[in-house]
Amino acid sequence: MINTGFHGVRKRCTNNKAKKIISFFMIGVMLTSGCMSQSREDTINVSGAWALYPLMVKWAEEYTVLHPHVRIDVSAGGAGKGMADVLGGLTDIGMVSREIYPEEIEKGAFFIAVAKDAVIPIMNRNNPHLSRILSTGITRETFYDLYITGKDLTWGDILRDSQINDGVQVYTRSDACGAAQTWAAYLDHAQEDLRGVGVYGDPGVVEAVAQDPLGIGYANLNFAYDAVSGTPAPGVVAIPIDLNGNGTVDKDEDFYTEKTEVIAAIVAGLYPSPPARELYLVTRGTPSGLTRDFLVWILTEGQHYVGEVGYISLGEKIEEQLKKIEGA
Repeated sequence: MINTGFHGVRKRCTNNKAKKIISFFMIGVMLTSGCMSQSREDTINVSGAWALYPLMVKWAEEYTVLHPHVRIDVSAGGAGKGMADVLGGLTDIGMVSREIYPEEIEKGAFFIAVAKDAVIPIMNRNNPHLSRILSTGITRETFYDLYITGKDLTWGDILRDSQINDGVQVYTRSDACGAAQTWAAYLDHAQEDLRGVGVYGDPGVVEAVAQDPLGIGYANLNFAYDAVSGTPAPGVVAIPIDLNGNGTVDKDEDFYTEKTEVIAAIVAGLYPSPPARELYLVTRGTPSGLTRDFLVWILTEGQHYVGEVGYISLGEKIEEQLKKIEGA
């Protein structure tokens, strides 16, 4: 490109001085143009679900070590933003932590499943009734009353103790996101049906619950638990779901002390799905070039980091996703 441009200008020059000035100018232009083109080609922009953010950051770090000329920009803002960004051409890859809608596929959404995690109900660590809740759990029906019906329940209503009058403060997500959609799906509804005080992002919900002794909320697994220690995030604890509704947390329902226990329960099928769910990466149309290379790496070498960061592998299903890209 540089040589071709250089010779083309030189042939039209009429004297040496003009030739040198124009030639150097064109070299500068072509070099700048080349760098801009190279920058665009070697940058991958990723946005979307908080649920996938920690894993995507890890993938980006490891991939750029292998390919130092590549830059990967990752931003979290909710699954809805990720889908809107990728379909709008504002980003190369969208992170989505819910099912892909038919209308999104019609608009060109190409998607692959890359890992699995879950949405976890949480409460304040300093809740005055914590020990009893950890023993009895909370049923799906009670979560339904809190989040869908919008009943003004007290912690006494949950514990069936008329002496307790402390009201339950319910927190939900204010942004269009996979966590809220998944939690709503667990209750057979959609995100817009969820009641509660809206807070932006996983960190926002965790912080709100951590500051409210009577608060209750939900968060993606890797925000409900600390990334380093694997214990519940500061100020909160996971709420056991009383799956059989018998008013006690049975042995096969008691797996919330550490993140590794929850992961094992998801793998074993003890934790319901939803709120356990698959996580997706989305492109607008069939991926190509550097984006395609990155996605193939995620489905192959990148799978080694799934468990390390605190997610669940899709196992043999990963091969199906790889074939989906290769056959596209």
